[in-house]
Amino acid sequence: MKIISNKQLYICFCLLSLWMMQACTKLDENPYSEIREDQFFNNRREVLQAALRPFTHLQAWYTFNGDQGYYYHSELSADQLAWPQKGRHGYDAGDHFRQHYHTWTDNESRMRGCWILMWTGLGYVNNALENIEQLDPETVGMEEEELTAIVAELRVLRAFHYMKIMDLWGNVPITTEVSTGIDNPETKSRAEVFDFVQTELETYVPQMFPLSSELIGRVSMAAGYAMLAELYLNAEKWRGTPMWEECIAACDKIISGEAGGLGGTPSLATDLNSTFSNTNKNATENLFQFAYSRQGGFAIGWGMLMGYDYMRDVLNVGYGGSNGFVVIPTAFDSYAENDLRKKEWFLFGPQYRYGTTTPVLGTEEYDGQPFILVNSIRRESQGDTTSEGGMAEGEENSGARFNKYKSGTLSDQNYLENHYVMYRLTEIYFNKAEALMRQNGGNATQEAVDLINASRRRAFSEADWPEAQYTPASLTMDELLAERGREFIFEGKRRTDLIRFGKFTTATWWDHQPSGDPNKELYAIPNTQIAINPNLVQNPGY
Repeated sequence: MKIISNKQLYICFCLLSLWMMQACTKLDENPYSEIREDQFFNNRREVLQAALRPFTHLQAWYTFNGDQGYYYHSELSADQLAWPQKGRHGYDAGDHFRQHYHTWTDNESRMRGCWILMWTGLGYVNNALENIEQLDPETVGMEEEELTAIVAELRVLRAFHYMKIMDLWGNVPITTEVSTGIDNPETKSRAEVFDFVQTELETYVPQMFPLSSELIGRVSMAAGYAMLAELYLNAEKWRGTPMWEECIAACDKIISGEAGGLGGTPSLATDLNSTFSNTNKNATENLFQFAYSRQGGFAIGWGMLMGYDYMRDVLNVGYGGSNGFVVIPTAFDSYAENDLRKKEWFLFGPQYRYGTTTPVLGTEEYDGQPFILVNSIRRESQGDTTSEGGMAEGEENSGARFNKYKSGTLSDQNYLENHYVMYRLTEIYFNKAEALMRQNGGNATQEAVDLINASRRRAFSEADWPEAQYTPASLTMDELLAERGREFIFEGKRRTDLIRFGKFTTATWWDHQPSGDPNKELYAIPNTQIAINPNLVQNPGY
């Protein structure tokens, strides 16, 4: 079996980028760099370049690398992160307010951008499949086994796109061909989209290669079973049919090592930070990750998450923040004081220049004063210390900030080499535990307790663990949702979890009051897209 290595992966990305740049410049000259489709697929490298193209777009819509993709909508509509106005900054036409208060309409520019990004990504997959599925392995110098696995990988990646599109919008078209620009595919029901995703995943995941160090950054069998576990876990909501047994079976494929892992059978990290560190490309619990690399020319971008520009001084890094995302006070309060995640994954309290006790100074409401991040979003500089505040009441120091992914300092040889993790083994443990509990009428079995305690254990000291560990009595469904929030904060999963637990439109958090409108569990299809394709059907309530 011959598969692409990490070095080859980076080379393919770079060659593809150079090709694209050449094709888009000097348009007034003879197009010597033009590559015709029927002249391109001549060898294995060119096949891999085409197959990898969708991955370079995946980061544009899935991760926190931008402020209009899947991540933005999955987190800012939920109960953990917000983007409040801070003094004269961050109102942004009320975009973030409408996310927080669930008052969005069908005319949201960021949602329109999200729709375009995600469907464009789907188009890249369809384009690659159209070309690669018809290739003869011998003609391109590849083993049939590898070419079959690449086709399966792309089909699974397309199913992943549809699963996330279905998560946001529910009822959407299903198209497996590149659009001609004049065709208007009709809307399919969410159940039909679910069935398409299920069939594709169940058919092609077993045809992929198991996860290994040579498949880092690509879709492996382990990533495919993680997608299936997510699909089955949400089947009751998305399809109307519970699939708890199927979820458990998919999780077991991963936990047992049958689907592969980095170093063999995947294993939970023993600490809180290695999974997100700047050497996490080989983290033992990672199942699917996007292969960012500063040295490769495409470093992860988390400016809006980092919170403020003083990060340069505090962390000794070359990037700053946009003072965007903050942790909602009720989310920060959900961590016990002895929970080590509260210290390791957040920036909070007085901020000092890296390696010193010299305080960083504020520049806005606290101009010239020591900069201290506080767990409140209110006008404290104006003497407001009693109200709960609100989205329009923030200041430059409002809220704890993101520190889950750690890039290292400027002198670190692995500076900004962090991969973005989409699925990790901890999530599989949680998924299986939840499925077991739902099978048992919402009550925890000892197996479910053991699965959750296995990851929770690393968040407490030896002395604190006896009181912190769960028992079948203390691990209720509400507590499981709370622990999911504590464990997966900043990972772009919270909206889906709240919907599955029936809390998205019924729960109160900080200054957010429940809408009680079940239609808000789906976003509106952007009105501009309906104008383009009249066969699209708007979701109820919009």
